[in-house]
Amino acid sequence: YNRLPRKCESDIAYVLDPIIATSNTVMSVISILKKWKVAKIHVITVIASEDGLKTISKAHPDVQITVGTIDKELTDDGTLLPGIGDAGDRLFGTPMIDDDDEALLHPSKRRKTSIDES
Repeated sequence: YNRLPRKCESDIAYVLDPIIATSNTVMSVISILKKWKVAKIHVITVIASEDGLKTISKAHPDVQITVGTIDKELTDDGTLLPGIGDAGDRLFGTPMIDDDDEALLHPSKRRKTSIDES
């Protein structure tokens, strides 16, 4: 998804990504910015995997990267270990709920309970 203007009038782009694990997302962003002819790109992240940073550095040695801390390990599904959890959940306070939780349903679709069942 790209909503950049057709003409680039920027000399530098700051890419803010809270977590870089596999680096797939930030690699796509960097490629888009380079096609847009941004002269200087600076990626800023809170936490990143060693593998993700190596991937970025190898493909784009001209891109500056500032990182708060580096995690050495990724899980099989590409999640940082130990990581910091989901940035969106932390930012928006999304509660952890069970998929079967009726709170996810519209009130009209919830099971009717009697007062005695509490």
